[in-house]
Amino acid sequence: MTMNNRLLPTYDDVVAASKRLERVIHHTPILRSRTLNDRLGAEVFFKCENLQRTGAFKLRGAYNALSLFTPEQKRHGVLAYSTGNHSQAVALAAQILDMPALILMPEDAQAAKLAATRAYGAQVLTYNRFTEDREAISHRLAQERGMTVIPPFNHRDVIAGQGTAAMELLEQVPNLDYLFVCLGGGGLLAGSLLVAKQQTPDCKVYGAEPEAGNDAQQSLRAGRIITIPAPRTLADGAQTQALGELPFALIREHVQGILTATDEQLVEAMRFYAERMKIVVEPTGALSLAVAMHGGLDLSGSRVGILITGGNIDMARYARLLGE
Repeated sequence: MTMNNRLLPTYDDVVAASKRLERVIHHTPILRSRTLNDRLGAEVFFKCENLQRTGAFKLRGAYNALSLFTPEQKRHGVLAYSTGNHSQAVALAAQILDMPALILMPEDAQAAKLAATRAYGAQVLTYNRFTEDREAISHRLAQERGMTVIPPFNHRDVIAGQGTAAMELLEQVPNLDYLFVCLGGGGLLAGSLLVAKQQTPDCKVYGAEPEAGNDAQQSLRAGRIITIPAPRTLADGAQTQALGELPFALIREHVQGILTATDEQLVEAMRFYAERMKIVVEPTGALSLAVAMHGGLDLSGSRVGILITGGNIDMARYARLLGE
């Protein structure tokens, strides 16, 4: 690994994050489905981060990062960019910690995510995700306003916070054989790998990303970060063009593999959640189940963890997708 290891989060950072988050987040439940168990011949355990505050796991990383701000950083505030879930998480974390927040979101972001981010008290600016560089815009605005940028995945404290979701899961359901984790920029997968390596070293951890945006799969095969055009997929939370450097360093070293799912398979997984488990899961959050069902792995006789990442979706869009 060419990166300075001191830049990377450790398992101890995840443990520290869990203590900071103890009274801030929901300790989300584990659900099961006999129907899926019979289909896969396995014991499957769903970690329901769609029931987390803000409707996704992202508050874990956002609050952990913002809670470590200096008084000067808190005074000037935080700037973040995201399709929606990180935006809402940073906005709520900033509200809890009483600091200003400016959020850059794509102009085609879901209306519900834009509205929720504003409702948490953040200022929202929009950009065109297909023609403009969100990182360049963010850093220019941060310099102008003296704000601290907290990216959605390429940040030590964000990764450590996200890892607490897997830590909770493995405390609730120890000795998993497989763990499937939704994958966009790689922060959640990287944090999950830190935890699994420490707590259940024999557990095979797989990342799950859209087939139309398989930059992580390509990167793992190439041994370097591959950048792709902005993917067009239902999984708006995984429309990233490349992994972050910090997540990739951990993913390359520890992940068992990266599996992909089509948009049709995501809708099938969303419908399964709705019909069989009575929960709302957004397309990105359904990636982990979709690859468990269609990834070509023989899971029979195994204990399987499925990390559901979020449930934020416009209801009109949700009804349209499930009605097709």
